[in-house]
Amino acid sequence: MAASESDKNSHSADLVELLDPTSTAPIDIARLVNYVRDPAAGAIATFEGTTRDTFDGRRVVELRYEAYEPMAIKRLAATCAAAREKWQLIRVAVSHRLGVVPVGEASVFVAASAVHRADAMEACRYVIDEIKAGVPIWKKEVYEDGEVWKENKEFFDSVGAAHDSSRKKGCCCGSKVRVTAEEEKVPHTHHTNGV
Repeated sequence: MAASESDKNSHSADLVELLDPTSTAPIDIARLVNYVRDPAAGAIATFEGTTRDTFDGRRVVELRYEAYEPMAIKRLAATCAAAREKWQLIRVAVSHRLGVVPVGEASVFVAASAVHRADAMEACRYVIDEIKAGVPIWKKEVYEDGEVWKENKEFFDSVGAAHDSSRKKGCCCGSKVRVTAEEEKVPHTHHTNGV
């Protein structure tokens, strides 16, 4: 789903999307880069995560992604908002595929625009690290000789840090996000205005 012109003209609009797991269409990278493009931007930084063909000496056939979609959309939007608080960004766009992602294809794409390159680059890295650490999207790696659900190092690092810093609060996993019954019906694309 493309951004509307009103979203495109708002400097605080982010594009967050999960692609339909039944679709085999690749992420439209040009559309996302164009979404963050702005005359005030001196830099656009991007990150493209792709399916590699081997892992630990095993031949990878494909990756399969599943998500708790309403929560994932909220966490992606919250991650973009957190990046805005840390860096001076013009726009952020995030797209993550669900379902099967063949070798060589992108499973996730992040684009950030800013007046200065350092802000765009640092925000881009932050967003992908936060996606891997705290967004409820799960990856299964399918090999020629089997399959395994993959655990992200970033998740365990963040849980350990949350556990250490939140012992006084009585919470083991850091911040929580509540999803209402109405939000369960959320579409795959979500635009935020910096929230």
